[in-house]
Amino acid sequence: MKLRAFLGSVAGAVALSTAAGGGGGGGGHDLELPVDPVDPPVDPVDPPVEPPVDPDPVRQSVKDAMRRATKYMDETVSYRGSYVWYVNAADPTKRWGEMEAFPTMCWMQSSSTPNAGHCFLDAYHATGDETFYKAAERTALALLEAQHPSGGWNYIYDFAGEASLKRWYETVGINGWRLEEFQHYYGNATFDDANTAIVGQFMLRMYLEKKDPRFKASIEKVIDFIIDAQFKSGIVKGGWPQRFPRYYAATASMPAPNWPPYTGDSTGNWDRLKSGEQNGDWITRGPGGPGVGYTGIFSGMEDGDYTNFLTFNDDVIAENIKLLTLCMFGLGRMDLKERIIDAMDCVVNTLWRFDPGVDQIPAWVQDHMNTSSLGNVAGLTENAPRATIGNGNGLSKQCGWSLQHLSADTVDAYGFLRPAGAPAAARTYEARGISPAVSVANCNLLLHFFRLTGNKRYLVDIPDVIRWINESGCGLRADQVSGPEINLSGTSTHTRMVELYTNRPRFVHRYGSNIWNGGYYFDYDCHNTPSHYGVGSGLATSPGTALSAYTRMMALTNDQIARMVAASPLNTMSEKPLPKYFYVNGEIDFPHLFAGTVKGTDTQTEAQATALVDSLGDKSYWTVNQSTFTNAYTQNGPSAPYYGKEYMSRHVGDQYDTSPFANSLGNQMPNMPPYTTNPPTVQPIIQTSTFVNNMNSLITFISPITPVTDPDYKA
Repeated sequence: MKLRAFLGSVAGAVALSTAAGGGGGGGGHDLELPVDPVDPPVDPVDPPVEPPVDPDPVRQSVKDAMRRATKYMDETVSYRGSYVWYVNAADPTKRWGEMEAFPTMCWMQSSSTPNAGHCFLDAYHATGDETFYKAAERTALALLEAQHPSGGWNYIYDFAGEASLKRWYETVGINGWRLEEFQHYYGNATFDDANTAIVGQFMLRMYLEKKDPRFKASIEKVIDFIIDAQFKSGIVKGGWPQRFPRYYAATASMPAPNWPPYTGDSTGNWDRLKSGEQNGDWITRGPGGPGVGYTGIFSGMEDGDYTNFLTFNDDVIAENIKLLTLCMFGLGRMDLKERIIDAMDCVVNTLWRFDPGVDQIPAWVQDHMNTSSLGNVAGLTENAPRATIGNGNGLSKQCGWSLQHLSADTVDAYGFLRPAGAPAAARTYEARGISPAVSVANCNLLLHFFRLTGNKRYLVDIPDVIRWINESGCGLRADQVSGPEINLSGTSTHTRMVELYTNRPRFVHRYGSNIWNGGYYFDYDCHNTPSHYGVGSGLATSPGTALSAYTRMMALTNDQIARMVAASPLNTMSEKPLPKYFYVNGEIDFPHLFAGTVKGTDTQTEAQATALVDSLGDKSYWTVNQSTFTNAYTQNGPSAPYYGKEYMSRHVGDQYDTSPFANSLGNQMPNMPPYTTNPPTVQPIIQTSTFVNNMNSLITFISPITPVTDPDYKA
């Protein structure tokens, strides 16, 4: 679930008998609702400590605005110190995270609770005002309660109890067509979207701030959780799964793909699905697979439940290494270095390589090189041109990584045994294959690993990966980026997923109108892909930039490498202070952890700060107009086959689909409302990310920091 970038706000709510309450005290409009039965008694409130008056009236007005906005967020918008992504400004009981939320819910995903907590601590460091520490403490206590017994965190937590949380999964969650992590209750914790890592960073900061033993116990549990979840043997040793502890039965509760049977006329036969090629009888024949008549179309999870696979999705390895590194020098935990090195080695060890002139070709590939569409690789159509490299038999060299890799030998949905370490499919809309975006991201990771260790083992594979990206034909072509049936964001440069062995792009499509009568399938046609998972994706760094960085690293002298490694946080032999700010001017990253470096801020002028204060007005909170919406849950959608095409591409599902949608094309977001309804009315909302961003700008004005970069790091 790639959601590190904030998606916007939604409207619509579930009617609930359980009422929510904010914190105690002031704010623009407190919630006068029944106290939740699970809400503990409120402890006596210490008398407020007034901060000293700043002699500069502009700076004082900025500090006053920061304090006022924080108190409103803490006392009115939060639920017991926790946050979601956004709330309705007129009625803060109407709340949304990635999906519609019950009023008693806490959201852990980025742009919610941990981000607010980090912001409060950053503001405390900028001003010394205890108001901000108290808000951070209240948020930390909420996260302490939400911490899973295993030590990590789930995407969400419900203070009303597990029965209420399960009810959410069984109503709102399961009807979110494309949001498959929410379609079943796992009862465990997740590394996805950096959930556990970002909350862990915050708990580490809270402990080190005043050495509160409550938060020391929490961060120790986090460390144990990360170590327990780390794969201990085999090719994936050192990596992490998406979720832990493993729950085997989760995906069994998902609605099964319900392929509409071929009817012999246009009602059930779409243009791209050909009669007589196993497209219309999936219910009776299953997903098919390599064999006579195989079309390359598959519906469902090709490799089954993916949550125990080694995952690179959403920077899981990078975020866990970063947190363990912070714990190394923040807590003096030198024993964590071995775990970090294991994780670094896992990235190198799981690189997928295939050379048809050298490597053994799997039997099922060899058997079907001359049958059906798989056998057409040597003479493909314009919609699936052959890669520019290969050995003439339709197979091509490959070198890269996928979103997930098998953590153990696995029998896939086709019935074939596949080895541990092989690239694996994930959600029903993510095909098995190699990801250009993940491959470049992992090259960037390897550059960081070299900088941290000085070990050139982490550099040697980078040129081969970049060569594959440049020569495999995975860059988007003209016919994939233009036309009314092409769904492409403005930042897309390469196809999302490239088929194993052939370098053919695989594209996802869907049928039906909701989760109960629809599903996703893959083929080689780039037209009419869903807007939320379109034709291509962007690369965080261009292949040329990554290769240039590799060249610079290889050119470093032994003396430069020695100085760089001496300053590495992995060689810090004692506790040292954490950076002053974690999320001001971007989140903390590896370059900020080296000795002698300082995470700095941008400049913020007096005029810019004054404009932000003026925009707050006298209402104590910032609002934005909503740009994203959801259908309120009413009932499960119909399971009868739906033969229309309306929901195959740019539309979100029908009125029973609870996943978010927008009125204009956005990142991973359908750009049209349900086909049969009008878009809801735009309303002002209070958005946690807007609060954090505005506070960061004011923090920068109040207490800027000049950045210092180690010249040998060559960032």
